Amino acid sequence: MPTATSTHRRGSLKRLWRNIHLWLGIGLFVLLVPVALSGALLVYHDDIGEFMSTPGGAVPPSKPTDLTLAVANARKAAGDGFTPMSINFPEDNRVPLTIALRGPAAKGERPVRLTATIDRHDAHVLSIVNFRDTFFGFMHVFHENLTIPDYGRSVVGWTGVAMLTLALTGLYLWWPRHGQWSRAFVWRRSPATSSNLHYMTGFWICFPLALISLTGIYLAWPQQGRDLLSSVAPMTPQQQRGGGPGGQVMANTTRSPSEIYAAASARPNSAVDAIFYPNPQTGAWRVRLREDGKAEPVTIIINDRSGEVSVVQPLSGDRTASWIRWLHEGSHSGEVWRFVVFLSGIMPAVLGVTGILVWLRQRRQRALMKRTNAVAGAKPVPIGDAAPAE
Repeated sequence: MPTATSTHRRGSLKRLWRNIHLWLGIGLFVLLVPVALSGALLVYHDDIGEFMSTPGGAVPPSKPTDLTLAVANARKAAGDGFTPMSINFPEDNRVPLTIALRGPAAKGERPVRLTATIDRHDAHVLSIVNFRDTFFGFMHVFHENLTIPDYGRSVVGWTGVAMLTLALTGLYLWWPRHGQWSRAFVWRRSPATSSNLHYMTGFWICFPLALISLTGIYLAWPQQGRDLLSSVAPMTPQQQRGGGPGGQVMANTTRSPSEIYAAASARPNSAVDAIFYPNPQTGAWRVRLREDGKAEPVTIIINDRSGEVSVVQPLSGDRTASWIRWLHEGSHSGEVWRFVVFLSGIMPAVLGVTGILVWLRQRRQRALMKRTNAVAGAKPVPIGDAAPAE
């Protein structure tokens, strides 16, 4: 009797998780898939952007780019009221560098931000665009908040919760019962290819998909995530983005970006990745470096007045927060993980389509069985389509 009760309880629990898995997947298909696909596209955004912005036959410059001239050209191309925020240096020296500029904000709107692409040889402006108006700019905004500024980020966060639930319930439904592991990894668990594809790809992608969903939840609610993380690990006090009120940067600096680049380049076995202009609060330049043999970038601080250089030693909470973002983006983690993140953005579409096909086939089979039983006068017998190994 206890065995029968236990079996009934397990069967009821399995039906519950199957229904949650089914209706979450079907009900949120039109939301989950676009968010996941936009994330997959963004994994290789930098590579695609660098390829498209690099002129054919480009060669590395024979000497460092005159950054002071480059910034002056970028400000002239941007127009009045724009100040430089950062200078980014792609790892490939043939690829043009980019300068981010911040403009005045209309009442009730965000400041305009432009990106100027600079030729490394003579520092002239190749192009200048509002990043949000580009295809990848739109993809970034869509993936972040569905282009709904007020509550879109929360919707994306709950989408991550749904994706995490789908990954975990899918793993539960796949998990073999009674130790039948040999059957669990067999391709032909069902006569239907869509069912086999759903079970096998779902298993292999569920672990990275769960991790990416979990990190995405943290990024969707950054303040709450930071508060939670800082309660268990030390983190540096949070400053306003850009440093000063409204995210301001210092319009007039004592040192030129060329001087900052030279000082940062003096560090052995490293290359400058990005230079961030100082803000009124700290009056210090931040420089992010790529160091040989290190996955994590190194950040140094250069005082604008004295020129004093110091290395930022991130606290454990800061390092954890950085790795949460990097794991979600597929950056700083090697090409294998990067490709896995890309696949994790593609697979929800495959799993969603195959899952709907499985559900429709089950509905047709149930309807056919009911008609058959009605004609035969027999009691209907519940059936299922290639249920996971029991």
